[in-house]
Amino acid sequence: MVDKPIIVKKVKKGGHGHHGGAWKVAYADFVTAMMAFFLLLWLLNAVTQEQLEGISNYFAPITTSRSTSGSGDVLAGRTIGDEGAMQSAATRQSVTLDLPPPQAGTAGMKDAGEDTAPEDLSDEDAEKLLREKEQEQFEQARQELEDAIESVPALKQLARSLVIDNTPEGLRIQLVDQEGLAMFPRGSAEMYLHTRRLLELVAKVVNKMPQKIAISGHTDATKFITDAGYSNWELSADRANSARRALLDLAVPPERVARVVGKAATEPFLADDPTHPRNRRLSLVLLRGTGEPDAVQTIDGQ
Repeated sequence: MVDKPIIVKKVKKGGHGHHGGAWKVAYADFVTAMMAFFLLLWLLNAVTQEQLEGISNYFAPITTSRSTSGSGDVLAGRTIGDEGAMQSAATRQSVTLDLPPPQAGTAGMKDAGEDTAPEDLSDEDAEKLLREKEQEQFEQARQELEDAIESVPALKQLARSLVIDNTPEGLRIQLVDQEGLAMFPRGSAEMYLHTRRLLELVAKVVNKMPQKIAISGHTDATKFITDAGYSNWELSADRANSARRALLDLAVPPERVARVVGKAATEPFLADDPTHPRNRRLSLVLLRGTGEPDAVQTIDGQ
């Protein structure tokens, strides 16, 4: 009888090898990245185009610094009229505006007649002469503002936001919203930094002029009211007051401010499109006839 051979089998455990836990870390990173990606898509879909533009403007070059003094103004230390002025990347923008003399004194009066002394002019003629000189100064101030904003590449995108015109009330300077470039966040009276930069430019001219200032805030006709009753009326008034405070910070004397009002949507910029963004604006008017003749002469250095 033949004995059957005995067969011994050796079983090796873990024959597929040991891969470790590195794949778990990579998978967790992938899942985290995908979650962040879908969260970003959700946020982009949840905010308005205007809010997206506001975020973009916050990081734009014109809003990179909060300084409002020295070389921190809007023309980077350059002087209006100096062609080829050197700019330093280390400095921020500033502007110097020199308005021409309105010549409201004796020299200007002689233009009305070489042999006419100031005391020989009637009250009506003297008033007419002062009005003409004031209008001349308004025109030059408007040109200075337009030239200033066009001379700086960083401010050119705001050129359509600055609207200047002569009205029966006086020289009106308006800071107007553009499509995708608002002066204030929606429903807020806290101005964007680029709005303050524009007000810095306006303050340079205002401080050269003797007239009192009327400030008004305007909204579009889109209905806006909170549960507490805060509406476009309060919002427009708060924005006008925000502009007043900014001008005072920029060295405009408080006694120069004649009135601050909120007009909501009662005076649209585009009457045929009352909900258009350009209806949202600030209006600053240099009031005609409120500048003292002596103050004009002091500004001109006469």
